[in-house]
Amino acid sequence: MINILWLRAGPLSKLVVYVLLTFAAVITLLPFLWAFINSIKTSTATFEPGAFIPFLTFQPTLDSWRNVLSDPQALNAFVSSVVVSVGTTAFALVLGVPAAYALARFRFPIGSGDIALWFLSQRVLPPAVVLVPFYLLMVYLRLIDTWTGLIFCYSTFNLAFAVVIMRDIFRDVSTEIEDAAKVEGATPWQIFWKISLPLSLDGLVVTAVLVFAFTWNEALFASALTSQSATTFSALVLASRSTRGVDFNVAAVNTLIGIVPPVILYFFVQRYLARGLSFGAVKG
Repeated sequence: MINILWLRAGPLSKLVVYVLLTFAAVITLLPFLWAFINSIKTSTATFEPGAFIPFLTFQPTLDSWRNVLSDPQALNAFVSSVVVSVGTTAFALVLGVPAAYALARFRFPIGSGDIALWFLSQRVLPPAVVLVPFYLLMVYLRLIDTWTGLIFCYSTFNLAFAVVIMRDIFRDVSTEIEDAAKVEGATPWQIFWKISLPLSLDGLVVTAVLVFAFTWNEALFASALTSQSATTFSALVLASRSTRGVDFNVAAVNTLIGIVPPVILYFFVQRYLARGLSFGAVKG
């Protein structure tokens, strides 16, 4: 349908589309360009006005990259982000996917829609509201500055995504296939594990990617609940400060390194994303 509309569009309409797409691309790429330029500057050069063009307005250097890549704290933060993000994704899916299937297939006295709305409200809730209660809880459980504490904390918020998204995906799976399996004597667990879950693989991958991305990018709770051992890479970016102020060159290097895992993950799962994101878009 979109291809047909594009072929019928006039030259002026196509020109407007190209201009808007170019403008959107420039706006999207500007932060990455800023980060790259500042990553090859010295700390002093980042504060010099008009220093934008390498070799003309400033002399590029890789000192910031060497310092970050050789810093044990940066390596520890990167490992912490990987462990916490993967752990949160696995934990949220293990709990959320069965719950989503139950909401999609079974009837409850208070209504499946109300339960799903309650799950979603946990994600809409401003994180700053529950920051202090979470901190006190982690102190009581002795989970401050630990991977386990961050995984439990992030799972609380991201579990809502797993439940709400997967519930709609399971509702798109034909119940006729499940009914046929029931006639053959399959148990509810076998129907879920061997039929519904494989048919929802694309949506499952999309949900996992979203949970991973939200966890990887979170910095507020990581800064408040960790100090050194479990500090994540996002928190490290916020901590790119010295006695002179913000080290923009170090922050730029950390930013560029921090976007690498989500981008690599996207390239590996992009064939699932197109179909997974379209689940529920068309109702017959």
